[in-house]
Amino acid sequence: MSQTTVSSLHPVASHIDEAIRPSWLTTTVPREFVHRAAVAEVLLTGWRRRSERTFRVRAQWPRGHSYFTPLSGARHDPMLAAETIRQTGALLAHAEFDVPLGHHFLMWDLNLTADAEQLAVGAAPADLDLDITCTEIGRRAGRLSALHYEAVLHRGGATVATGSARFTCTTPEVYRRLRGARASAVPSAVPAEPVPAPNVGRIRPCDVVLGPAPDPGAWLLRFDPLHPVLFDHPGDHVPGMVLLEAARQAAFATLSSPDFVPVAVASAFHRYVEFDQPCRIEAERLPAEHPGTGRVRVRGRQDGREVLDVTITALV
Repeated sequence: MSQTTVSSLHPVASHIDEAIRPSWLTTTVPREFVHRAAVAEVLLTGWRRRSERTFRVRAQWPRGHSYFTPLSGARHDPMLAAETIRQTGALLAHAEFDVPLGHHFLMWDLNLTADAEQLAVGAAPADLDLDITCTEIGRRAGRLSALHYEAVLHRGGATVATGSARFTCTTPEVYRRLRGARASAVPSAVPAEPVPAPNVGRIRPCDVVLGPAPDPGAWLLRFDPLHPVLFDHPGDHVPGMVLLEAARQAAFATLSSPDFVPVAVASAFHRYVEFDQPCRIEAERLPAEHPGTGRVRVRGRQDGREVLDVTITALV
C-alpha cells in the first residue's frame, strides 16, 4: 500500500453520496493488518500519516470486552491500551512501511502508563486518538526490519495513557531458518490445571494463564490453544499478550487486592516461549513508589533462561 493519507471512511460503499454520508461512520481497519483473525478483536478504526515519522491512529474500546473486562470502579482494563499499542505497530508496518502480509513479527518490549481517572467506562464505547511517533526505523535490503514507536492515547482531549513498543519483523523464509523444526510446533490440546480464578483476578477458570507450582510466589505458565482471544489464530510459540497477561495475573496474586488496577507496565521479552517446555513465572514484590499503589516484578524462565521481565505498578 502506498504511503498516502487513509481515512477510516474508506471501506464505506462509494455509492453513498458525499452530501449525505455522515462523518461519524466508523469501521475497523483490516484485521490482517493487526494480526487478528476475528474482526471483533480489532480495536483500531483508522489512521493517517502526519509526517515521515508521525501518525494519527484512531481506536475504539468496547464498554464490555469478553476478556479485558472492566476493573474495579468500572474502569476500562489498561491491558486494552497495551493491545491497542501492539496493534498499532502491526498496522503501520503493513499499511505505511510496506511490510507484506505473512511476515513474522517479534515484540521485544512494550511499556505503558495509564491515568486511572481517564479509564472510566462511559455510556458509550470509548473513542480514542493515538499520536504515534516512530523514534527508530530499521531497514534491511530496503524493507522495514525493526520499529520502535511511542504512543500517546487521547480520549475526549484528555490523555488516557502513554506507551511505547519495539519489534522486529522477518520474511517467512528467514523465519523458517531461525525457528527450524519449531516453525511447525503446535501446543498440546489439553491445558494444565489452573490456579483458582479469583486468586489471579479472573472469574472464569478458562481465562487463567497460571498453574500451580510447588513453592510460593511462583507458578507455571498454562495456556489453552483454543482460547478465542489469547489464541485468536494458530502460531508456533506463546503470544506476547499471553505472557503479559501472565505477569498481570502474577502481580494480582502477589498484591492480593480487590481494587487492583495496573497503571504502569514495563515489559521486556527476551526470547520465544515454546509450547513443549514448562515456563516458570516468578513474582517479587518491590517497594511502592507512591501511596495507594503496589509494585511487582515478574520474571519468566524456560529451559534455564530468562524469557520475560515485567514490572507492574497497580492501584491497590
